[in-house]
Amino acid sequence: MSSYKVEQRRLLHRDRQFHFVSYQGQPADARRGEPATPDMWFLINDGKRHAVIPQIHGQDDAELDKALLAWIDEHIYGAAPQGR
Repeated sequence: MSSYKVEQRRLLHRDRQFHFVSYQGQPADARRGEPATPDMWFLINDGKRHAVIPQIHGQDDAELDKALLAWIDEHIYGAAPQGR
């Protein structure tokens, strides 16, 4: 039995609320030619989920929020991430 625990984050950014949910990765399936996938954070939007960033277990909440907000800025608002 898996001990994976689903996590959720709700972030308010630019007057919009964003809902993120973590999902457990999947092992590779050689029969189907599918590679393994890591545990990931997904944005839930209009009943669909969109892969965002790999989940780093034990990551500080503030650090995680910063990474999720950077993804929002880049992929939702089209702003280049700071420091690049």
